[in-house]
Amino acid sequence: MHLIATAGHVDHGKSALVRALTGQEPDRWEAERRRGLSIDLGYAWTTLPGAGTVAFVDVPGHRRFIGNMLAGLGPAPAVLLVVAADGGWSEQSEEHLRAIDALGLRHGLLAVTRADLVGPSRAAEVRAAALARIAKSSLGAVDSVTVSSVTLAGLDDLRACLVRLCAALPVPSAQGRVRLWVDRSFTIAGSGTVVTGSLGAGTIRRSEALMLGSARVTVRGLQSLGQPAEAVAAVARVAVNVRGIAAGDVHRGAALLTPDAWASTAVLDIAWRGDPADLPDEVRCHVGTAALACRIRPLGLGAARLTLAHPLPLSAGDPLILREPGRSGSIVGAVVIDADPPPLTRRGAAVRRGAAILDPAAATLREQVARRGWWPVRSAALAGLDVGGLPELPDALPLDGDLRIATPVLRMGSYAVSPAQVQQWRDALLAALDAHAAAVALEPQLSFAAACERTGMPDVALLEILCRALGLERAAGRVARPGSVPNLGAKTGALEALVARLAVEPFAAPERPDLDAAGLGAKELAAAERLGRLLRFGDEIVLLPSAPAQAMRRLAALPQPFTTSDARQALGTTRRVAIPLLEHLDARGWTRRLDAGHREVVR
Repeated sequence: MHLIATAGHVDHGKSALVRALTGQEPDRWEAERRRGLSIDLGYAWTTLPGAGTVAFVDVPGHRRFIGNMLAGLGPAPAVLLVVAADGGWSEQSEEHLRAIDALGLRHGLLAVTRADLVGPSRAAEVRAAALARIAKSSLGAVDSVTVSSVTLAGLDDLRACLVRLCAALPVPSAQGRVRLWVDRSFTIAGSGTVVTGSLGAGTIRRSEALMLGSARVTVRGLQSLGQPAEAVAAVARVAVNVRGIAAGDVHRGAALLTPDAWASTAVLDIAWRGDPADLPDEVRCHVGTAALACRIRPLGLGAARLTLAHPLPLSAGDPLILREPGRSGSIVGAVVIDADPPPLTRRGAAVRRGAAILDPAAATLREQVARRGWWPVRSAALAGLDVGGLPELPDALPLDGDLRIATPVLRMGSYAVSPAQVQQWRDALLAALDAHAAAVALEPQLSFAAACERTGMPDVALLEILCRALGLERAAGRVARPGSVPNLGAKTGALEALVARLAVEPFAAPERPDLDAAGLGAKELAAAERLGRLLRFGDEIVLLPSAPAQAMRRLAALPQPFTTSDARQALGTTRRVAIPLLEHLDARGWTRRLDAGHREVVR
């Protein structure tokens, strides 16, 4: 399907032309037909050989209904601009063209209507004048035709022009995320809430779950051009019967969305498409079918920050229109550059931000990641940026000097990261490790939590990736430079004396007062254990690492099974030492406890 919006002055024959092309009545309301004046959006369609189905969004031309006109024009990829031969180019024709130009539409067609009311020379004069004005807009040079909806003269030429226009339209993505701007909502007895809109990308399927505002809804049924469907792919006019929300809770400007695929924002940075000099600080913003109040903060020439009255699902590249209600000719176009902009807190930040916005790379993933340093890949995708094919962080990075990473954006797990950020994290991490090792010689390994805090890394998973690439030692949730070992300093002599004593009497674990007198507290003993010099059993018992193997040799020589008392005597120690040592052997599977008083060696 191809979707085309009409545009043009009131009473220049837009609805009559659509009616002649399709045989359908685009004016939905009785008041519209009675007055011969389109008030709201109308819809009709036809089939053209060589183009397939062509659907028309017929917009009102009267200046009082310009908000409705913008709602119909916003989601359409092409426009049929209508100028009456007997009326010529008018103020409202100019305002509609300003809207077309503001949206940056590049595909259009001119129809000079009511040719039966004037002579050929007058029709040609109007046609030439209109083409000259259109050529200065984003549409550029367009096809044109002179027609009469009464005599049907020129209608075949118009159909041929429409076929050429449809052939030039870009191919939509049926696989993309769905954002259907709602233009109507109503209730059908027995079915419930129905919303309609123009689907520009993606595919809507029956029974799938979507978001509508803050409500999670289920698609009960679909219709496109009056026919039921299991799925409707872009581009299409579609009516969606949803379960999970009342029709009264849905209004024009709401959006039916793929869940978890869009981030809503009320603050965005834009680049102007026209001259905003005459706009006040508070204006009306039109995007999709939505219209809402917003405040403008200039960011130097050509750029601004907008604060919307409420959040909308927007992403970089979305076109929008700003206008002062009630004032003709106040329409100015803009394009979203950043839907998640940085705060402007420092002196001169607004001017610097404005210059950055006007950089051609401002809407790219590269610029966004360079500004942030790191960005969750999911957040980048929600902003509408392409995150596919990002190179992974190299497997090996140097501990010193420049990282020499050529690619502008890297992937680290679920994050997109700039090379400058990786270098900053590396330098901060190594500095933190060195400072910790100097301050806490007994425990040079820094905890992951402390490492994240000192480097500013947002996620332990990122720290793990960086540590692996740098070749740092990692164990038990701690990290250190390669070869880092605890240093007991002045307590080294006391440790050596203890080791010598246990070498002679392997199961004569010293009492706590003896350890305290030697200056070997819990931290020193833990450091000694990490060095492989001692083995701790709980907080009170320390033996040599060889003690379990020596104990097994003695226990294996006992008659099996043996009692705790037998084990204590064979080891030449006390119950204070024997019981935790036996429990250690049980845990290792070297001995097996049979009952409350007996064990045996596992052969």
